[in-house]
Formats: sequence, C-alpha cells, structure tokens
Amino acid sequence: MPSVVGLLEQRELGARRRVDELREEADRIQAELAAVEREWKEWAIARSRVGEVLAPADEPMQDHARADRTAQAAEEQTGKTSQVPDAAKAKSQVPVWREGLDRSVLSVDYQRILQVLADRCRLGQGPLTCQEMAAMFGMDVVPARVEALRSKAKRLVARGWLAEPAPGRFTPAAGVSGQGGGS
Repeated sequence: MPSVVGLLEQRELGARRRVDELREEADRIQAELAAVEREWKEWAIARSRVGEVLAPADEPMQDHARADRTAQAAEEQTGKTSQVPDAAKAKSQVPVWREGLDRSVLSVDYQRILQVLADRCRLGQGPLTCQEMAAMFGMDVVPARVEALRSKAKRLVARGWLAEPAPGRFTPAAGVSGQGGGS
C-alpha cells in the first residue's frame, strides 16, 4: 500500500507537469499574439496612411512629432508599452467627423467609447462620465484609467464625434449614429 507522502508526491509531480505544459502553451500563444499584433498595427498604419492621402485638401494634416507625443502620452497613461519597434507602431489618429465617415476608421478603444454612448442614446439614457464608462468596460476605476478615457473622449469631442453637454459628461454628437458606423 502506497504511503500518503508518496501519493502527495505523485499528485505534486502531475500538477508540476501540467504547469510546465501550460507555461509552454502560454509562451507559444504570447509569440503568436506578438506576431498578430504587429500585423494588426501594420494594417492600422496602412489605413491611416490611406486616410491621410484621401483627406480633403482643406483639412490640416497632423505633423508626425505631435502624433508621436500623443502616442507616448497614451502609453504613459495606460502604463502599457508595446514591444513593437517605433517604426511599426500605428498612430491612433482620430479624423474629424464628417457625414458618411464610418466609425471603423477609429481604433478599437475609440469605437468602444462610441458604441457604449450610442447604445445609451438609443435606449434614451443620458450622457456618461468617464468613471461610469470605466466601470462599464470592466476597468479599475482609478485615476490613471479614468484620465486615459477622459483624454480619448475629449479627443472625440474635439474631432466632432462626441458632444459634452455638461462638463465631464459625454454623448454622441448630433448626426453621429451608433448603428454600424459614424454617419
């Protein structure tokens, strides 16, 4: 009859093997994720470049130094830096809203803000604060996260995607629809 200690050692060994297997799988997934993130950012850059080329001539172009500072500030606010080299990073540019412009031109974070506000508007609910948005997104409601959301919301206001009817409260701007796009 095996001893209790022997049985415990067998279970421990089995658990250790499973941990090792899962770590190997996690490493493989992390490597695959990094490759897919690089590809995603390259597509975002391509879309951004096409948007710059197709932008009407009367719209002022953003200089690259300003875009770099914006990206650095966003990384500092989120506390998350990318492992992708600077040359491959997609700049999160928010184009000025105009009739017919689809919200898919925005990064996922901006789309998520627009979607939650459009849903509330469609349901007849009022504007949201950034603290309420952070809670709805499942984020920790801490100053760094709230300020990062506030910065994005203010940028959307400045570009005509959102309105700020009261200080710190955001809603979709007139004409911006939440149904599948920005028009």
